[in-house]
Amino acid sequence: MTEFSYGPLDCGCDRPHHDPRLVVLTGGPGAGKTAVLEMARRALCRHVAILPEAASIVFGGGFPRHSGDAGRRAAQRAIYHIQLELERVVIDEREAAVALCDRGTIDGAAYWPDRAASYFNALATRVEAELARYAAVIHLRSPATSSGYNRQNRLRIESADEAARLDALILDAWSGHPRRFIIESTADFVTKAARALELVKAELPLCCQAHPLAPG
Repeated sequence: MTEFSYGPLDCGCDRPHHDPRLVVLTGGPGAGKTAVLEMARRALCRHVAILPEAASIVFGGGFPRHSGDAGRRAAQRAIYHIQLELERVVIDEREAAVALCDRGTIDGAAYWPDRAASYFNALATRVEAELARYAAVIHLRSPATSSGYNRQNRLRIESADEAARLDALILDAWSGHPRRFIIESTADFVTKAARALELVKAELPLCCQAHPLAPG
């Protein structure tokens, strides 16, 4: 069963409710999102909710992964609506100060078979409205094969070249966000991950920032 995860640390904040800020962790295949999210589950306070990836829910649940344009459009429409509802739950519950999203609604534009504009038209929305949903975007760059790219995730089907292409498309899709932070791949992944965690922590209200990061 898919559930939200919350950080384990007590930040000392006793506020009963928060107005959650949505923070996106994105990037191309193999960029390290899964590892960073797992570290976030251990390193951040109980007022950080880690949302599951909508695409993993869709494809892991048996949605057909057809390579044709019609299949790709159908999958991205399904992912978009699941993403919206995941975000809606955490916003309405008001338990989290920050909701750390494993990708956001903009990501689908990079996987859409036509122009990105047709993605937003098909979903009856505008890119400006989708960008405005998120307080910050953290983009982890995909590494090259020589820098650690692999296909150990059973849902990852992209080669290193395809991962680099998708990484560039995702980077372009989010280019209009005013608070986008790009973290390049490094030989030491811990450095990359620690930078991402610091950025997430900085989005917390002051009442939730007293605890040190504990990413061990």
